[in-house]
Amino acid sequence: MAEVVVYTKEFCAYCSRAKSLLDSKRVPYREISVTGNRDAEREMIERSGRMTAPQIFIEGEPIGGSEELQDMNDSGDLDRKLGLASPSDASSNKPTSDSAVEKVIILGSGPAGLTAAIYTARANLKPLIVEGRGAGGQLTMTTDVENYPGFPAGVLGPELIGQMRQQAERFGARFVTGDATAADLKGSPLTLTLDGSQLRARALIIATGANARLLGIESERELIGHGVSTCATCDGFFFRGKEILVVGGGDSAMEEATFLTKFASKVTVVHRRDTLRASKIMQEKAFRNPKIQFLWDSELVGIKDAAKGKVESAIVQNLKTGERREVPCDGIFVAIGHDPNTRIFKGQLEMEANGYIRTRNGTATSARGVFAAGDVADHVYRQAITAAGTGCMAALDAERYLEHESH
Repeated sequence: MAEVVVYTKEFCAYCSRAKSLLDSKRVPYREISVTGNRDAEREMIERSGRMTAPQIFIEGEPIGGSEELQDMNDSGDLDRKLGLASPSDASSNKPTSDSAVEKVIILGSGPAGLTAAIYTARANLKPLIVEGRGAGGQLTMTTDVENYPGFPAGVLGPELIGQMRQQAERFGARFVTGDATAADLKGSPLTLTLDGSQLRARALIIATGANARLLGIESERELIGHGVSTCATCDGFFFRGKEILVVGGGDSAMEEATFLTKFASKVTVVHRRDTLRASKIMQEKAFRNPKIQFLWDSELVGIKDAAKGKVESAIVQNLKTGERREVPCDGIFVAIGHDPNTRIFKGQLEMEANGYIRTRNGTATSARGVFAAGDVADHVYRQAITAAGTGCMAALDAERYLEHESH
């Protein structure tokens, strides 16, 4: 078996995803935490050239982070590099039979999916939860969650997700790791394609959430992990004493900016308008913070310097005057919203113009036996508590549907 080293950070969603993938293959690895360990942090950056966790090495060769590891797995290169005899050696987390029909499959493991898992498991429906690249959802990339009932002192997003998962497992929920690449919702049973395998179910709960948007400008993707990030929880501590830009004006942007002041010497928020969209309490917290400044009526149109492999400055344009200027910075955190993960359902489910799944009579979709919960169907509230609430609704709706179908 190949030697595998994984540099990780505490409360890092991407680190958990990388480890889960390796665990699913029963691959031993040496984990080195960089949290509170400057020597390990420097070592990781020197070996990988990247300022983001995790970083994975196989036989001393840098593989990259969680996304690169998953890409290698999808192509089959990971099994070969790990020295696994065949893909079947790495499939311990997959269902044992393509012919089995599950009572209910839950696609997604954020607060919506995990709440649905708790309720369906307690109803003895033996749910199968499919975890994809975004295992745990957006909450795993959230710092202090202060508005989730039952936690008067607040709770870390990854910790809350971890507790919800443990609760679902306690009642018998089963988990499988992989990405659903296709779906057939027209027949019965319903069918999902998961990494080449077929999963079939009498009922399906879609809780696939939404993914963070990028700006779409030149060099942005090249500099992901080299100063550009979408996750302050994951990468903020790499910017101790540095100057950072945060792009966005909603709650997520204000939360990122406030969190980053724990590390950065200065945080500048770049926003397209002259007022924020964030809630009043989040605005007030940001305005009170002496480390946070604002660039109003502005958008980020360029990042330097991809040729050097690091962020040195941003080109910002004033939308009222058209004036462009170069703003020195060491890092850029993008928090401009999310897009729903509904691609594989296009043409099979009724959707809103913005891609969110349309529901009726609770969480029912336009396909028989298919229900939707959380941010994949909610572009208005988009809160952890509302996602959990609709996860509960979807579970109850699915349970009633299955009872009706059995009679």
